[in-house]
Amino acid sequence: MDRSIASPTLLADLGGTNVRFALADAASADPLLLDSVRRYRVKDFDTLADTIRQYFADTGHIATQAIIAAAGRIANGETVQITNNPWAVSAHGLQAELGFERVRLVNDFAAQGMSIPLLHRDQLQAVGNVLPPEHDHKSTQTFVVMGPGTGLGVAGLLYRHGHWIVLETEGGHSGFAAHTAEDVEILHRLNARFGRVSNERMICGNGLVNLYLALADIAGQPAQEYTPEDITARATDSSDALCVRTVETLAGIFGSVAGDLVLSLGGWDGVYLTGGVLKILMPWLQHGGFRERFEAKGRFRDTMERVPTIAITHPEPGLLGAAALAVLESGRSLRQHSD
Repeated sequence: MDRSIASPTLLADLGGTNVRFALADAASADPLLLDSVRRYRVKDFDTLADTIRQYFADTGHIATQAIIAAAGRIANGETVQITNNPWAVSAHGLQAELGFERVRLVNDFAAQGMSIPLLHRDQLQAVGNVLPPEHDHKSTQTFVVMGPGTGLGVAGLLYRHGHWIVLETEGGHSGFAAHTAEDVEILHRLNARFGRVSNERMICGNGLVNLYLALADIAGQPAQEYTPEDITARATDSSDALCVRTVETLAGIFGSVAGDLVLSLGGWDGVYLTGGVLKILMPWLQHGGFRERFEAKGRFRDTMERVPTIAITHPEPGLLGAAALAVLESGRSLRQHSD
């Protein structure tokens, strides 16, 4: 890292399993300092403050301000109870404990959405045959940002007259809508286990296990005690037909939910896909039922066929988006990449 940077901003991308840190140089065209990125397991620390202290100790870096992208609803811009994670974070509490001048909390998928203006063309991959959109030829565009990790994140991204506006949501917790006979059978089984069934019960790492158990029961097969990693590994090498079916089913349901979000948010200009599980799912998204179920929206099929779905392949979109927010907070404008 260039230690001549006058006032770097600490960035954190805090999920249910891991927290990633980095520093941002708000004056740079590429504000995320990739060589400053470090990852820590949430279960190894009692609090976020303890983890930040460890990051500073490990790297020798310091910062006087921070932007924390957290998986959960940010209450009044001040506090967040992390979803699928025991930590609760207070912006003012963290500021006081670590002596920061300022701490800002944002939803993790709001941060991932803000990475989009800074992405290079080779950090985007079309899912399906519709090419990624351009951002410089319209005064008004609306996008969906979503994807599976420990949970299911959802945000809206608006481009209005040269300005980016992010809409923070908890859309991953919306109720699951069954579209096929098999969906109905899955819903019955998950309803018996969980009561209300949200989309996140299926579209995330642990969702693979939920789907596997439901499909095993539907097929009358004994279920193995598989982890999400077991299921994707056996699907990838085709050694277990039920695991293959599980990942195919998740891809289809993912497509249905993505399409529903386009209808709900008016995201006609595209859906950006991200999240920690996305890379593993990509072969099934490209060749499975994802686009078919995404487009299968009745009277809106013709419209949905023209809506692009784009995978973000940047290794740290949450940190990149937090860096974009650091640029905006410094009073500078984002310099979009056009390559």
